[in-house]
Amino acid sequence: MSDVSVRLANAADRPVLERLWLMFRHDLSEFHGLLPRPDGTFRSDRLDDALTRGDWAPYLLTSGESPVGLAFVRGLPGPMRVLNSFFVVRGARRTGIGLRAVRAVVAEHPGPWEVAFQDENVAAVRFWRRVATAIAGDAWTEERRPVPGRPELPPDVWIAFDVPAC
Repeated sequence: MSDVSVRLANAADRPVLERLWLMFRHDLSEFHGLLPRPDGTFRSDRLDDALTRGDWAPYLLTSGESPVGLAFVRGLPGPMRVLNSFFVVRGARRTGIGLRAVRAVVAEHPGPWEVAFQDENVAAVRFWRRVATAIAGDAWTEERRPVPGRPELPPDVWIAFDVPAC
């Protein structure tokens, strides 16, 4: 399962993205103590934004015919692109799919990039540092920033790197 395809998602992909989104939010609930809403879903404003706003790009990750993840990019017309949400299903992790998917997504939008994650998510810390090094060598930065409007949460870790145009 080392092969990955990355394609821009559309409205027809919404049911698959919604299911992947639930898995993603479930994984993150471990670090934020977030519980689902009464209907069993988690907040989905980023999913909605990715599918409806022109300054976002939603990507669906597949291996063969199986959906294996998602990537939501925001800030397309601005000076900095943000990999707002990135998720690979557990069965596809540690196969190289994540790194190949990130490379494919960022190659679509050359220029400066940022991605945020939480220090307590040890797997994410290792993954994003490895990704930044694979893409930018030593030319990447890391900083901690407070979560806007959430002073009770620990700061997010932000990694920044540039992706040259091919």
